[in-house]
Amino acid sequence: MPVIPNSTASSTEALADIPLLRVAKFGGTSVADYEAMQRCADIIISNPQTRVVVVSASSGVTNKLVALTQEETSSEQSKALIKSIASIQYQILDRLGNPSDVAAQIDKVLSHIATLSERLKLTRSKAVMDELLSQGEMCSSVFFAAVLRDKGACSAAFDVRQVLRTDSHHGRAEPQIELIAELTAAHLQPLLTDQVIVTQGFVGADSEGNTTTLGRGGSDYSAALLAEALQANAVEIWTDVAGIYTTDPRLAPNATPIAEISFNEAAEMATFGAKVLHPATILPAVRQKIQVFVGSSWAPEQGGTWIRHKVSSEPVYRAVALRRDQTLLNLHSLQMLHAQGFLAETFATLAKHKISVDLITTSEVNVALTLDKTGSDSSGQGLLSEALLQELSQHCRVRVEENLALVAVIGNNIASTAGVCRRVFEVLEAYNVRMICQGASPHNLCILVDESEAGNVIRALHENLFEA
Repeated sequence: MPVIPNSTASSTEALADIPLLRVAKFGGTSVADYEAMQRCADIIISNPQTRVVVVSASSGVTNKLVALTQEETSSEQSKALIKSIASIQYQILDRLGNPSDVAAQIDKVLSHIATLSERLKLTRSKAVMDELLSQGEMCSSVFFAAVLRDKGACSAAFDVRQVLRTDSHHGRAEPQIELIAELTAAHLQPLLTDQVIVTQGFVGADSEGNTTTLGRGGSDYSAALLAEALQANAVEIWTDVAGIYTTDPRLAPNATPIAEISFNEAAEMATFGAKVLHPATILPAVRQKIQVFVGSSWAPEQGGTWIRHKVSSEPVYRAVALRRDQTLLNLHSLQMLHAQGFLAETFATLAKHKISVDLITTSEVNVALTLDKTGSDSSGQGLLSEALLQELSQHCRVRVEENLALVAVIGNNIASTAGVCRRVFEVLEAYNVRMICQGASPHNLCILVDESEAGNVIRALHENLFEA
């Protein structure tokens, strides 16, 4: 049986803080097939405190569903995609022994996928796209509940759309926190007394009952939102890596796992590219001081990373993060010179088009903004629409630079610690740096570089800051 992550490990917290209720989330690779689901079921059964399980679609399914939503996908390609999705589901169903009740539910979902795909050929509705994109999670929740039952657990699948209320911004819906709490208390909480509930990540519903999605990677967020509503003490994020590392081990082989980090550090890491954690996950955790555990469903015995409100140490350098696929938006206008209101007008335009700005630098007549293309909505649509660019062009000259990457040095008291810039900049001597941002947060120093050089920059910074 797997080792249960101990919430008191590497911590001085009292035993009274041991979680009484946990919410566990399993990503796409963790529920990729029957064998993977078996491993995850063992993790759940090993810890009776875990009463809610949030699952993603099986690995590869969401990408195929996204392809189905694309206008350029032909009818023949659509048929091939649906067949491929069905193949993934039927392989799991066969390993389960093809129980009739589960088979009926899966057949219903697959039929619904085909219907929605056809409907999209008639209307490019984002509501239909969200409905289609949610179907992978629907299959995973049915399967995982069945796997738990096969192992002797009392378990049922639950449609998260009953409780996870959002606005109607399809593709990147905003959760309605108070409504989620009310609906969870009424419809989900009573089910937890004698069974494990398995539900869907990434998916919600608006006030009209229409399916919405939280954006790619939103399953982590779903788990944290439910944990907040249930007043849980911990959220477990099970993925394919054993916790959070000082940087991506694929880029820097000497990267080391981090046993414990603070909410502030984790929020910075998630925001600036640590792929094991969705950026929004931290928000509900911070609000309710909910501990977050990140570990590998493939090797739970290796432990992982605990994210807490208070930690035992706060080093200047905690990690180096990388976020690729960044866009630099440069706005030039003489109206800025000794004038007021330009930035207000610019940000009002960006807000109207639901664009979130990451970094910003200014001069007398220029504003440079970075936008995260990886934060595009779940339909895969880009951020810089023609309508946005035309509206910006009415009051300034717009230049767009792409193929950039954001590198962030993350730690504590960076803005007030002497020598940080020297150690970072001596590494950057050989590289062209497009932007530098430091001082707005005590927890990061950010640089924008060409994407082709990003891996080398990460390795050099990690060697200088962590291996020297």
